[in-house]
Amino acid sequence: MVWEKDPLVQKVCELYDQISSLESLKPSKDVNMLFTQLVLTCMPPSPIDVTKLCKRIQEIRFKLIRLCGEAEGLLESHFSTILGSYENPLHHLNIFPYYSNYLKLSLLEFDILKKHCSDYVPIKVAFVGSGPLPLTSIVLASFHLTTTSFHNYDIDPSANSKALQLVSSHPDLSERMFFHTTDIMDVTYALKDYDVVFLAALVGMDKDAKVRVIDHLAKYMAPGAVLMLRSAHGARAFLYPVIDPCDLTGFEVLSVFHPTDEVINSVVIARKVPTTKHTVENPKLPNKCSDIDMFSPLLNHVNLIEELDIEDQLS
Repeated sequence: MVWEKDPLVQKVCELYDQISSLESLKPSKDVNMLFTQLVLTCMPPSPIDVTKLCKRIQEIRFKLIRLCGEAEGLLESHFSTILGSYENPLHHLNIFPYYSNYLKLSLLEFDILKKHCSDYVPIKVAFVGSGPLPLTSIVLASFHLTTTSFHNYDIDPSANSKALQLVSSHPDLSERMFFHTTDIMDVTYALKDYDVVFLAALVGMDKDAKVRVIDHLAKYMAPGAVLMLRSAHGARAFLYPVIDPCDLTGFEVLSVFHPTDEVINSVVIARKVPTTKHTVENPKLPNKCSDIDMFSPLLNHVNLIEELDIEDQLS
């Protein structure tokens, strides 16, 4: 199929032209309308493979992901400021328009984590790219990992300042949530302290940058520690970067999950391989990249996801 002539691709390109002509991506009627249209266009399951698009469409996709990232950051900053004005910010999280999505995504990620790490509860979790509205950390800490400490990393000091304001008045989370203003590439041996590391979808906006971050985590995370990554599948890859499991050198990829509802991000879970040299190819996945790409549609009990359980696939 010539994807460039596909109505969905043409619609995405039209929306890109409109979005890229906006004077500002701060929340407004026009911004909200256009991004809502974009998400609704890309949300339905699609067989489209963005890697097979022509160079022009690839460039549009890359620019569109950056625009989405900028708009998402501005939206979160806007609502974090509003929430921070309340005496108890966490009592008002539902004013954020995508709060229900975060509830679903966090539950999905917790269920995936529990499936593969049923023998222990993480003591320390890191979230890389937490932003001004760290909803994943807040939801997980509040409802699912209620004794775990969360260390949130963001390169933007204003984002961390706003995020801290949200939890500082909470008697429990203020004691279990910590914020570090630093580039994760400058964090080395401290990464060995974390049982689980979450990598936000927009950390590493292109493939090379994403792989550099993953390689850095592979070098310094503790053997056996878990890496949770957010990716995208089908037309949703116009909104977020795609993680190829083959790029997870130094990790054993356990499962890849593709939501089919309004939760946009796919979830990849991997475990740090207990080797002394992180650049050694994962011995459990020798030359199996072609297999990993073949996703099998197996709906789980909440009718949310396609799943490829790589452990079973390769056994």
